[in-house]
Amino acid sequence: MTLIQILPWAVFGAFACIAWFVINIFASRTTRASERLDEIRDPRLRQKESALVRTGSGNSVTDAFEKAAPALSKALQPKTELEQNAMKIRLANAGFNSSHAPSVYLAIQFICLIIGCMAGAGIGLAKYGVQSKSLYGVILGGGTGFYLPVVILGFLRSARVKRIFLTLPDALDLLVVCVEAGLGLDAGLRRVTDELKDTAPDLTTEFGLCNFQLQMGRQRREVLHDLGVRSGVDDLKALAAILIQADRFGSSIAQALRVQSDSMRIKRSQMAEEMAQKTAVKLIFPLVLFIFPGIFVVLVGPAALMIINQLLKTNG
Repeated sequence: MTLIQILPWAVFGAFACIAWFVINIFASRTTRASERLDEIRDPRLRQKESALVRTGSGNSVTDAFEKAAPALSKALQPKTELEQNAMKIRLANAGFNSSHAPSVYLAIQFICLIIGCMAGAGIGLAKYGVQSKSLYGVILGGGTGFYLPVVILGFLRSARVKRIFLTLPDALDLLVVCVEAGLGLDAGLRRVTDELKDTAPDLTTEFGLCNFQLQMGRQRREVLHDLGVRSGVDDLKALAAILIQADRFGSSIAQALRVQSDSMRIKRSQMAEEMAQKTAVKLIFPLVLFIFPGIFVVLVGPAALMIINQLLKTNG
């Protein structure tokens, strides 16, 4: 079969898929009972709803997209529980801790895939016409649209992990002061969250979520373990493990925090020294490409002109 014969069936299939998704969006209305069960599982939904009721504002586009996300993401849902947990951890490392984050992320990925395929098809048809080469544009555009959210999520994740790592020693120092002053670990975390919410928003968000979980009655070991996994910072995972051991065996939490703070501060200074040592090597390329040619022209240019004039006089 030629591409001209396949094209009508492809258009029919595209319209059928769009109609199916639209029907699923409007048919998958959740009942009030299921909404109440979701609120019991995640109390943040209740706080969000009450805040919207108090302010009287809400983004209808965002709400509609959140309702349509499960239907749009159904085709890309991970098949195994291991893959689902890995995706949730990647989203949590980037700062997306909501229960709707996986479905919204997969919905965005699916929409980018459709847009990439449509853009690639348009470019391919405009450049090659109705030929088999037009399929290359569809494949290339679809692949670009599919992996674009993955790349953006990777950048967001690495930037957030770096911010948490750089602000963690200062937060630990303040937490050590609070604990040594007589406050418990829970009260110290609340104090650190209040004091550093402007300078370290990512870290204080994680501490605030830990305080919320502790108030809801979760065990401290589970909360600290989730903090280390959710942040994605190796040093914070080590800190969580140390605090779990200190809580289990009854040792001094302040001493464990001080040792971890000192080691992290040494590690941060070593990273700064490493970056400073790399500066000389990194300066070689701009020196060779931009500065040395100018110096070479200034120094050698007059001598070259004199040699050229002397050769011209000799030949003349």
